[in-house]
Amino acid sequence: MTETVFTYGAPGLKFGRGASAEIGHDLATFDARRVLLVTDPGVAATGHPARIAEQIAATGIEVVVFEDAHVEPTDESLAGAVEFGRSEGPFDAYVAVGGGSAIDTAKAVNLLGTNEGELMDYINAPVGRALAPEHALKPLVAVPTTTGTGSESTTICVLDVLSLKVKTGISHPRLRPTLAVVDPDLTMTQPAMVTAAAGMDILCHALESYTARWFADFPAKQASERVPYCGANPIADMWSEKALSLLAGAFRAAVRDGSDAPAREQMALAATFAGMGFGNAGVHIPHANAYPIAGRVRDYRPAGYPQDEAMVPHGMAVSLTAPEAFRFTFDAAPERHLHAARLLDPASSAADSPALLPDVLTALMRDIGLPSGLAEVGYADGDVDDLVAGALKQQRLLATAPREVTGDDLAGVFRNSMEHW
Repeated sequence: MTETVFTYGAPGLKFGRGASAEIGHDLATFDARRVLLVTDPGVAATGHPARIAEQIAATGIEVVVFEDAHVEPTDESLAGAVEFGRSEGPFDAYVAVGGGSAIDTAKAVNLLGTNEGELMDYINAPVGRALAPEHALKPLVAVPTTTGTGSESTTICVLDVLSLKVKTGISHPRLRPTLAVVDPDLTMTQPAMVTAAAGMDILCHALESYTARWFADFPAKQASERVPYCGANPIADMWSEKALSLLAGAFRAAVRDGSDAPAREQMALAATFAGMGFGNAGVHIPHANAYPIAGRVRDYRPAGYPQDEAMVPHGMAVSLTAPEAFRFTFDAAPERHLHAARLLDPASSAADSPALLPDVLTALMRDIGLPSGLAEVGYADGDVDDLVAGALKQQRLLATAPREVTGDDLAGVFRNSMEHW
């Protein structure tokens, strides 16, 4: 029997300029008296977290601040944050102010502040034990300062396991934030490359969820077997299509001029909508490939990010194999790939073909200043086997792909992604 049921979940949402000034009121509705605010040094330097902490404290709620979240979290950085949370707790609620790194760090601190064990107990198999949390988590208010990750909407916490040189995650419905507070004013300080990389994360969230395996094509599940990612479905499709339309009008403008308030607001909406789509449908090959691309980086240091260590930012890593990944998946759902390409580039006069979506993506990536392919961030043909091995560990994601994916298939995608232009 095939599946007949799909699921949908999302946090509460407060969207708009100035929304971040109301978080103290929102926390009071959760009966919070003592909260932990999680951020990172770069976001802390903007002044947004301090201002939010002061406004929360003005409502009579005690605020403890942790501002050492690591950009692109690792198992070591999360363990340090968890130790801080456990030693300074208990807390009635958590507030995350920052990009996906800060929000994911808060998810981990919340998880291990309310449940026994260590990170590896909850990390997805086969890397970790994939245990489900026994106890409900405390309320988490997620306040994104970047437009891209969608972490404010999702059930996922992403991290690098340093010893294995692999990026993986923790996935469970209890990790989903209680409330997403999306204030476009907080995104105005994003550097151009951060806007470009995080924006490609929005784009791939929308494209991957829209082209994911249809929910009714999966084998039927029992209630206890249901997972947050259930495959493409009518509700997720709606959010993904709208996100693509918003990106078509705002993405290049937001990268070109960070002070363009209307473009920033549309990007924030697109990130929120895409999060509501992929947070239920799921993502597939580009995200699976991104984990080893980020996890095995050697010397690449992108502009606009901390320069003290090498990194391939998550959204950039996702984008680097996306054109070839969608060329590979085209035959599984040609009409969806073509429709997505037309949403992204309504003015395109190119003929319908498997190359249309890859060509639209490549043109966008070039326009916004992303690397031309894997070679530019330090990879070569000799790295393909290791990259394939890392991607194959992401079976939770690959299971959502619209067609079966073998190691040879992934090798072809990686090799053809060394240089896009």
